[in-house]
Amino acid sequence: MELSREQWSELRKNTPLTLTADELEDLRGLDDPIDLAEVTDIYLPLTRLLNLHFTGSKQRSTALNAFLGGPERRVPYILGIAGSVAVGKSTTARLLHTLLKRWPEHPNVALVTTDSFLYPNAVLEARGIMQRKGFPESYDRRALVRFVAEVKAGAAEVHAPIYSHLEYDIVQGETQTVKNPDILILEGLNVLQPAPPTALAVCDYFDFSIYVDARVEDIRDWYVARFHKLRQTAFEDPQSYFRFIADLSHEEASTFARNVWRDINERNLVENILPTRGRAGLVLQKGADHSIRRVRLRRT
Repeated sequence: MELSREQWSELRKNTPLTLTADELEDLRGLDDPIDLAEVTDIYLPLTRLLNLHFTGSKQRSTALNAFLGGPERRVPYILGIAGSVAVGKSTTARLLHTLLKRWPEHPNVALVTTDSFLYPNAVLEARGIMQRKGFPESYDRRALVRFVAEVKAGAAEVHAPIYSHLEYDIVQGETQTVKNPDILILEGLNVLQPAPPTALAVCDYFDFSIYVDARVEDIRDWYVARFHKLRQTAFEDPQSYFRFIADLSHEEASTFARNVWRDINERNLVENILPTRGRAGLVLQKGADHSIRRVRLRRT
């Protein structure tokens, strides 16, 4: 079913706003204009829906344990968030991470991005796919599926690699530890990608999934605008993989950004990411100003 912003916001009911303007400033992405009105209208109804889903998932688990005659076992709830580069899915993931852990039912909420499961640059270069970083074949799919399966199985501790956006590579010898969360949020470009025949996909372990959507032309403009902001911030760091871009003129940088968008990010979006939109349980449709205009919710 499709709901307008106004219809969706009414579903907030009495869900309290537990986020301050200063906290939101820390959570939102670079050049993302999200404000507390957006949180109130869009994300509070969404956290209410997810809390209801979480409660239902616990009840199903209890019923299954009773049927099997085994001891009660807590099963983590897995939430997937998909969408294009620069569409704002990371902001969505961080917001939900903060809001959901403030519900008393699930205080332990973990957030992991699939960037952590990209192959190291040395592997990508050896395979000749460095220019396809972010495409499905650039991820260690087996390691990602194994990680989520272990979390879902209730392992006490599960470890994920750490990816550095500054160095544009996996950080050797460092890991992120996830300790038996109530909810795991997994955010990434291709989390809704189907698996090869006879294999499991990471989305097979999801209890719910969200796709952050917008017109391709709008995402392109957001990508270029964010690129220029990065030139003035992260790219100026001497350790940055993209340090050379900070020295380009505005026109040169704009051309570079549009070429990267056209040849890599838009191609990946059209060929691999956008076709998975129909697999999501909920689609957040953005307008040109980044605000959510409509919500599409699967009822089954």
